Amino acid sequence: MLTAVAHHPATGPADTAAGALDSSGAPAVSMSQDPITPDEFFRADIRVGVIRRAEEFPQARNPAYKLWIDFGELGIRTSSAQLTAFYQPEQLTGRLVLAVVNFPPRRIAGFSSEVLVLGVPVGTQQNVALIQPDRPVPPGTRVF
Repeated sequence: MLTAVAHHPATGPADTAAGALDSSGAPAVSMSQDPITPDEFFRADIRVGVIRRAEEFPQARNPAYKLWIDFGELGIRTSSAQLTAFYQPEQLTGRLVLAVVNFPPRRIAGFSSEVLVLGVPVGTQQNVALIQPDRPVPPGTRVF
């Protein structure tokens, strides 16, 4: 599903062992998935984009917005994003976002969702906060 923080059981947060510490004194974390290599991670092309337009998407099964995102030299790409808990469409216009741009497009209620906007759940999987750079960054900049 190409939506902001598309929830997938295999990609949930890592489990933290209650009270356990690793050898550095940091909280011990058990892996919820098989480890990947840096090369595997970098196959995901994550870019900075600027939302140029956002509108209600009443046809979507789950509450969502249609987004038109500018990725600089990559052009404008569209996304269906489940961001309705914390954002109104007018608050999204001009906002920087991070998105995976090399997934195949998906049709969602007749709309082509071409990128996966990244966010994190706050409280529940239905409440999504966007991930964005903390400084102005040109559209299309690759995340590494």
